[in-house]
Amino acid sequence: MTRHHIGFGGRRVGLPRSRALRIGLGVALVAAGFVGFLPILGFWMIPLGVAILSIDLPLARRLRRRVVVWWERRRRPRPVRTPMRR
Repeated sequence: MTRHHIGFGGRRVGLPRSRALRIGLGVALVAAGFVGFLPILGFWMIPLGVAILSIDLPLARRLRRRVVVWWERRRRPRPVRTPMRR
């Protein structure tokens, strides 16, 4: 069985081998992220939880992929348009 990792901030973090534990961890991070206004807990937990869930759940995988594509398109420099000559 392969060991799952998640890359975040240039680092690789190992995840549990058990699918149930990964799903539980992802759900717990997303749920704790919704109370991000409290100390220690934060809104940073939501994308991390979705990233962990994306290993096992196709819906979360599609959501994560859409965000990655959107972010990369946003970061890409736009081509410079030159005015048309008459």
